Amino acid sequence: MAPSKVLSGARVVLPTGVVDGGRVIVDGTRIAGSAAEDTPVTDLSGHWLVPGFVDLHNHGGGGASFTSGTVEEVLRGVHTHRLHGTTTVVASTVTGDMDGLAQRAGLLSELAEQGDIAGIHFEGPFISPCRKGAHSEELLRDPDPAEVRKLIDAARGRARMVTLATELSGGLDSVRLLAEHGVIAAIGHTDATYEQTVEAIDAGATVATHLFNAMPPLGHRTPGPITALLEDERITVELINDGTHLHPAALQLAFHHAGADRVAFITDAMDAAGFGDGRYLLGPLEVEVSEGVARLVEGGSIAGSTLTLDRAFQRAVTVDRLPVEDVVAALSANPARLLGAYDRVGSLEPGKDADLVVLDAEFALKGVMRRGEWVVDPQLG
Repeated sequence: MAPSKVLSGARVVLPTGVVDGGRVIVDGTRIAGSAAEDTPVTDLSGHWLVPGFVDLHNHGGGGASFTSGTVEEVLRGVHTHRLHGTTTVVASTVTGDMDGLAQRAGLLSELAEQGDIAGIHFEGPFISPCRKGAHSEELLRDPDPAEVRKLIDAARGRARMVTLATELSGGLDSVRLLAEHGVIAAIGHTDATYEQTVEAIDAGATVATHLFNAMPPLGHRTPGPITALLEDERITVELINDGTHLHPAALQLAFHHAGADRVAFITDAMDAAGFGDGRYLLGPLEVEVSEGVARLVEGGSIAGSTLTLDRAFQRAVTVDRLPVEDVVAALSANPARLLGAYDRVGSLEPGKDADLVVLDAEFALKGVMRRGEWVVDPQLG
């Protein structure tokens, strides 16, 4: 059990707003409402204190893949992202054969049961070959509800999200199946029309997988899925704010139309996040990472990202000029609510896990705490 501590003097971002010179009390693994008089105090004056980040969509980091790595490698990837403020991460897979994905679900579900990850996101194989991105086309398949159910069952209650091209045969029935089992149905890697997307939302889809990417562009006569996903209050839109996947104007468009309570910043990170340039495998496909941008060796499609959420935070505030409270919502509260975990994470409130991030005045990461223990100690630099 971590010792009690008081974090004092920072600008603390709470659900009710920003508190200047605030304090957060940590008692063991939890945030507490009060502290004994002799509890040690850490002075964080001149810093920001925000909730730990929650990443809904992450394929790996630190040179390790969540899709193909060993247990030790997956844990290394998780730790890499913790060093950058992500205290809750959902492990995402990429398209593969069904038996391999089911086997991977078994391994990842054990890590979820241990609390190392927050669950599993299956991105593929139920996606459109027209919008496949960095997925192997020969392994794609229509979303047969029986096969979707196979993956859910293999995850032993730890499946959190499945990305689907809902216009494909079996798509709407699969959305209904996922909703019945409490699994997020996410619309992505899709070639759907506006009308087909509306139908999928009515069937129970609640997330847009990396909005704008791997879907038809917005048109004034054929508005496509982007319009339907932005206008419907039931949808949370994922955004990759790395300066590569989205033009700043597209990011502003999403925030303006969806509102801050319907945006979730994600990394869509692959192995190279926190590791460096070079050659990698994403599923069966070879990826070249150059100057931090990942692209398929064959074809040149963007292949995930090397983003970490601390960089997404800093960019959102300093480049995109978004209010800090809105960025905190997009990085913490909104994804936590989607996961059904807001009672434990996503805000700095008594009773919740002591997951938090310390940022300096320029919003660079200086400290990370997970469940009361410093992962990055702000006092050690």
